[in-house]
Amino acid sequence: MRASRLINILTTLQAKGLVTAEALAEENDVSVRTIYRDIDALSLSGIAVYSERGSDGGYRLLDGYRVRLNGLTPAEAEAMFLSGIPGAAADLGLGSLMAGAQKKLTAALPEDLRESARRMQSKFHLDAPAWLAEGEQPVYLQAIADAVWNSKRIRMRYRSWKAEKNRVAEPLGIVMKGGAWYLVARVDDTPRTYRISRVLDLIVTEERFDWPRDFDLAEYWNENTRRLELELYPNWAVIRLSPWGLKEIEHMAPPYVRANLEFIGEPDERGWRMVRLPVAHERMAVSEMLKLGTEAEVLDPPDLRLAMRQAVEALTARYADAADLTR
Repeated sequence: MRASRLINILTTLQAKGLVTAEALAEENDVSVRTIYRDIDALSLSGIAVYSERGSDGGYRLLDGYRVRLNGLTPAEAEAMFLSGIPGAAADLGLGSLMAGAQKKLTAALPEDLRESARRMQSKFHLDAPAWLAEGEQPVYLQAIADAVWNSKRIRMRYRSWKAEKNRVAEPLGIVMKGGAWYLVARVDDTPRTYRISRVLDLIVTEERFDWPRDFDLAEYWNENTRRLELELYPNWAVIRLSPWGLKEIEHMAPPYVRANLEFIGEPDERGWRMVRLPVAHERMAVSEMLKLGTEAEVLDPPDLRLAMRQAVEALTARYADAADLTR
C-alpha cells in the first residue's frame, strides 16, 4: 500500500508541480502527518523533492527532475490500452501519433505486461456511433482540432436549426457523442456548443487567445447535456405499452427518457402496462410516439392524445388516397 502511495505522490508532483500536503493527503486518503512521513522517505531515498514554505507553499520536484516509473500493474497496462479510441484519433488527425505512442509503450513494458495489454486490445472494441448509424466525419474537424490544440481564434459560417450565422469564436474543446462531433467554443465570453458537421466555412486565424483556466470541459458538457435534456423533454405523458412496446422503448428512447420512466400499476391480462415518461414538445412527441405504431396508446395529457388522433386520421386519409391511385 505504501509503495503504491509513494508512486502516486511522485506522479502527482511530476504532473502538477507544486502540490500542498493537504491535497496529497486527500488524493491518497491518508492523514497529512502520513504525507509528511512519505515525503521524508522519498527525500531519504534520493528523490529530488523539496518544500516551499508560506501560505502558497507545498511540495514540488526539483526543476528538470523526472521520475522513470516501470511499476505498472497488469490492470493499469490493460487500462492504458483501452484509453485510446483509434477511429476518433484518426478523425482528429492523431492516428499515427497514437499508434506510435502505443508502440513505444509496448516496447517499454515487461513481457508479461505486453501480453496483458495485447489481450485487452483483442477482447474490447469501442464502436462509438449509435446502432444502425454511421459516425460523422466533418470536413473541418481536423482544422478545428488544430485550432483547439493551439488556442487560435476561428471564423466560421454555421448553419443552426433556424438560420446561417457568422461567428468569431475561441475553440475550447471537442466532444464526440453518439458518433457526432461537437465544438465547445467561447463567443462573447460565453461557452456555446456547435455541431461540427454544420460548419459551412471555416478560417483558422493566427490570433491566439488565453484558454480560461477555470473552464472544465467535462463539467461544462455534463451541465449543458442536463440543460438540453430538460429543454427537449419539458412535458410528461402517460401511455399504455404492449409487451413489445416496452421492449421497443428500451431500444429507441433516449437515456434521459429511460432514466425517468415510471411504471404505473401492474400489467393487465395481456401484459400491457401504463408508464409515465418525459416527452418533447407536441409535434416531436407525436413523431416519437408514432414510431411505436399500434404498440402504444397515449392516455394523458388530452392535448397530446388529440394530436395523436389527428395524426393517425391524416395518415389514414393519405394512404387511402394512395390505395385509390394503384387501382
